[in-house]
Amino acid sequence: MQRFALISVYYKEGIEELASAFQDAGYQILSTGGTLEYLRGRGFNVVSVEELTEFPESPGGRVKTLHPVIFAGILARRNKEEDLHFLESHNIPLIDFVVVNLYPFREKLDLELESLLEFIDIGGISLIRAAAKNYLWVTLVCEPGDYKWVAEKVKNGTLNIEDRKLLALRGFRKAIEYDSAIYYELSRRFEADENFLVGSFKKAFDLRYGENPHQKASVYFNTLFEDTFLKRAELLWGAELSYNNILDFYSAWQVVNEFKEPACAIIKHNVPCGVGIGNDLEDAFWKALKSDEESAYGGIVAFNGIVDEKLAQTVNDFFFEVLVARDYEEKALELLKKKKKRRVIKVKEGDFSSFEYRFIDRDLLVQERDTRELKREDVRVVAGEFDENWFEDVYFGDKVIKYVKSNAIILVKDGMTVGIGGGQTSRVEALRIALSRAGERARGSILVSDGFFPFTDSIELAYSHGIKLIVEPGGSVRDDEVIKRARELGINLVFTGIRRFRH
Repeated sequence: MQRFALISVYYKEGIEELASAFQDAGYQILSTGGTLEYLRGRGFNVVSVEELTEFPESPGGRVKTLHPVIFAGILARRNKEEDLHFLESHNIPLIDFVVVNLYPFREKLDLELESLLEFIDIGGISLIRAAAKNYLWVTLVCEPGDYKWVAEKVKNGTLNIEDRKLLALRGFRKAIEYDSAIYYELSRRFEADENFLVGSFKKAFDLRYGENPHQKASVYFNTLFEDTFLKRAELLWGAELSYNNILDFYSAWQVVNEFKEPACAIIKHNVPCGVGIGNDLEDAFWKALKSDEESAYGGIVAFNGIVDEKLAQTVNDFFFEVLVARDYEEKALELLKKKKKRRVIKVKEGDFSSFEYRFIDRDLLVQERDTRELKREDVRVVAGEFDENWFEDVYFGDKVIKYVKSNAIILVKDGMTVGIGGGQTSRVEALRIALSRAGERARGSILVSDGFFPFTDSIELAYSHGIKLIVEPGGSVRDDEVIKRARELGINLVFTGIRRFRH
């Protein structure tokens, strides 16, 4: 029985070597449309699908390979006499190789819907599934990167079942990626809410280890998007990043991108130990550093601008494990590279996802990103007074508190954090930590809390350390007691109505 190799590809570079290997191995090449012309133009003897099926391509080329003759030749079980008898009785040849690509749907997302629909592949995806399903006897090649090694194995006669298994899996993976991209884009355009998330992730690289040396770890890129955060991040200098480095520099980058002003954030163990905004990045850096210089040692420092030579000289006087910025002047980068144990990262412009995702075992928690802006009208005075000049620091503190683990308290003054206490099971304990970090700088500072105060103890403690204003969301069943105590002590207290929990 005559055996065929079906070739119908969008990406033709390198296909000649594979076609030659098929011909040399005694296979007749079967093809369609542009691939047919391409191969014949290079001297290959190719049979068109129309000749085999005796059925013309439909107008516009929408139907080419979708025919029982083609799929019977692919799906026939070579160890079943009834399958082979059926093929012989209907003069249908076996198709042992299927080499196919899909229309580049994701590369055409800028098109209007009607034009984009033409790039939804029908025949190709069907061929991939059929060949992959029958991997025991049929070899599928759907990735251009596989042309060469498959050609070599065909030439050497070494193509085996393990190779076919691998290629079949790549076909099923391709189908997942392709259909996920279509579903995501069309659901976005149709504004449909089907309570269904799709996606596929491809391993980008392994990490040295996870949070601890005995844990293996890797980075997987989301195949649906070209513009994800880690794809925009470029390691310019230093050793490969660790699992913890990645978590930390992502947190740092989120913090500094909350601000339009020059901003600096220093992160330790995935939470800020200092944040500052200033007239320039160096001013912001000193503010962030002075917030808690002891904790900043060995941390991650991020800037929402371009690092110049002067700032690089300043930063070089301290030990930071990772630097993150929008870019670096050439001389600045030269200076920063003098520290061998440092990693320097550049992050290209791009937006964050509108949602945050967190896996709980194999299930997924999804929430909207906390993008609610604090407005002046949100600030409601419940005790004392509110000086309009304070709002700038209140706004700054409200931005930063979003990135401190609950229970969270921060003390701010003049565009910088002077004390941060977070990740505590008791709110008053978080305040004690923030006050201990601030020391005398607590006097005259503004206290921002991510949640309400359930008791008056925090109010009394803040008063004893000279806090000039307390900012909290309100909402406790004891709000009246807290307000009363603030009034008795003469301390200024405002409610915003906005909780900023971070777990």
